[in-house]
Amino acid sequence: MKVLIADQFDQSGIDGIAAAGCEVLYEPDLADQQLADALVSTKADVLVVRSTRVTEAMLANASLSLVVRAGAGVNTIDVDAASRRGIYVSNCPGKNAAAVAELTFALILALDRRIAENVIDLRAGTWNKKEYSNAKGLYGRTLGLLGFGSIGQEVARRAQAFGMPVLVWSRRFSRDSPAAVAEMPEDLDIAIVKAPEDVAAGSDVLSVHLALATETR
Repeated sequence: MKVLIADQFDQSGIDGIAAAGCEVLYEPDLADQQLADALVSTKADVLVVRSTRVTEAMLANASLSLVVRAGAGVNTIDVDAASRRGIYVSNCPGKNAAAVAELTFALILALDRRIAENVIDLRAGTWNKKEYSNAKGLYGRTLGLLGFGSIGQEVARRAQAFGMPVLVWSRRFSRDSPAAVAEMPEDLDIAIVKAPEDVAAGSDVLSVHLALATETR
């Protein structure tokens, strides 16, 4: 089986695919027409991407049986076009959840502490301690989460460590499914609300972790 990786990819992952007996073609800079041409010339069976877009035009003359997005969601792939051609599409939900949750909190802290503005001023030779020490802090402030998949749950765990109450709206809970509530990880103490607007109204910080689709746009 021939696997074309058309995005940045860790060497350990490349080695793992090769160890499974696949022929790996690593071309991380391919995109647009170059990627479409490579799919034809290589006759790859599997395409692996991360942020690279996969369009109907790319799939039209390809020999693919599978497109894998090495991340959460499949919004960068034309799934309908793939389905019409019998090409399976898959992703890797949860694999980067901790990394995304860490970045989420880095950005929340940066907003509260105005780190970007602080660094810009400092590099320009200005040290304004009075201005930039005037932060509200995160302890006791409410974090609202729209979406509660693997990433949302990891964000909630970090919020608890910062002493932040957590409000959640998720489609899985909005269906009033007892089973969905029962699946809640036992280490998470959250409040579930009925609508996204309720999360926004009750939160000091709002973080969105929904899969990008027509109904969530």
